[in-house]
Amino acid sequence: MSTYKIGVIGDKDSILGFKTLGVTTFPVIDSQAALSVLKQAAKDDYAVLFITEEIAQDLEDAIAELNKRFLPVVVPVPNNKGTLGIGMGKIKESVEKAIGADILFRKEG
Repeated sequence: MSTYKIGVIGDKDSILGFKTLGVTTFPVIDSQAALSVLKQAAKDDYAVLFITEEIAQDLEDAIAELNKRFLPVVVPVPNNKGTLGIGMGKIKESVEKAIGADILFRKEG
């Protein structure tokens, strides 16, 4: 039986704090390196892979392909400079897909 792991991919400054939580960190300097790490981590029993939004925006196709599988779940997170809104947008899409309605950001009026 496999033990699943959690990892985070992104620039060193943004992901360093995850290490204190026991999460495996994968510091990368560009999207090409991130793609290589993402593919390898997907093969290495990672259940959840957080990836900084800045890197994730360049890897949309690869992330979409991985998210068709049961594992790993790839979750965009803000980097240390702030959010691009990608992570929250993906959560909104997932909720809408699961229940058929926008219950998170519905605007009234």
